[in-house]
Amino acid sequence: MFYGYKIDGFMKEIRVAIAGVGNCASSLVQGISYYKDAGANDEPVPGLMHNSFGGYKISDIKFVAAFDVDKRKVGVDLSQAIFEKPNCTTVFCKSVPHQNVTVKKGPVLDGIAEHMKDYPADRTFLVDEKQKPVDVAAELKKAKAEVLVNYVPVGSEDAANFYATAALEAGCAFINCMPVFIASNADWEKKFRQKNLPIIGDDVKSQLGATITHRTLAKLFSDRGIKITGTYQLNVGGNSDFLNMLEHERLISKKISKTESVQSQLPTPMEADKIHIGPSDYVPWLNDQKICFLRIEGKKFGDVPLNLEMRLSVEDSPNSAGVAVDAIRAAKLALDRKVGGAITSVSAYLMKHPPIQYPDTVAKQMVEEFIKGERKK
Repeated sequence: MFYGYKIDGFMKEIRVAIAGVGNCASSLVQGISYYKDAGANDEPVPGLMHNSFGGYKISDIKFVAAFDVDKRKVGVDLSQAIFEKPNCTTVFCKSVPHQNVTVKKGPVLDGIAEHMKDYPADRTFLVDEKQKPVDVAAELKKAKAEVLVNYVPVGSEDAANFYATAALEAGCAFINCMPVFIASNADWEKKFRQKNLPIIGDDVKSQLGATITHRTLAKLFSDRGIKITGTYQLNVGGNSDFLNMLEHERLISKKISKTESVQSQLPTPMEADKIHIGPSDYVPWLNDQKICFLRIEGKKFGDVPLNLEMRLSVEDSPNSAGVAVDAIRAAKLALDRKVGGAITSVSAYLMKHPPIQYPDTVAKQMVEEFIKGERKK
């Protein structure tokens, strides 16, 4: 069966709203400007599946609304807000044009960890209580937003649920880039399916990051008949996300997301005390650089031991921006085709904690089939 949807003559723009104008949002917005001239037949853009994803180019993405709680970002144009503190990611596109999108204040809820108030202003979030939150659903409708991308901080379960609800009320597709389980939660998924709205999630993967590397190596060990006896992934970084995650209670869903992503590649899940994955510490001078220390121990033929150790250093936020671009274009395709609920193929390939885990090679092929209209979800 063919599930594709063709638009005669031209492709419409993709109207995108952002919740949380942090480092990841900065890299995404910069990237849209940086690659604005990338055509379907030009040299492939690093980090995208295709320059033209189901007919949509990167230049078809248009930002129409944005929400944050930091007083330095609220009330200014998105093109300026992405460079305000505490954002500290690499500026690879200095000439981001004026977006004609004023960042509006969203509700704080649980979006700021209590301990962050004790850190310098350029490292933490600053909230002006005189600035009142807007009606987010109404703003989404007013802006005619089609896709809402959720970038609120790790551990912000109430805030994530709030923006998911706003997307439902406003009739938007929802892309959950952070590790609160919405797309992978049956009750939430049903809500989007009943509204015939697409949802993609949860917890965006990196182009090449710690977890995608860890799960690939774990599968390699398994495919080569190595019994893994123990493994860890320790991550340090210096952005506001790592500062936020010093509160370990906010890490619960993040650790689950990363651990299940690796466990899903093994024929038999490892015992809980034999696998440790998660952010480990905050090192301010690293800024948006994330360093991963990874170790896998195992036994080969004759029960002879072996181990692998690896260090990976990446600029954290640009690492997921291309993945978000593909997720946005996939959400728009689902809207065009009037397909609601979790888009399982796209979630499996682009997210760490999808509703259904698949090996990356399988998930990629599923997405290719989705793009071509050969697969509904």
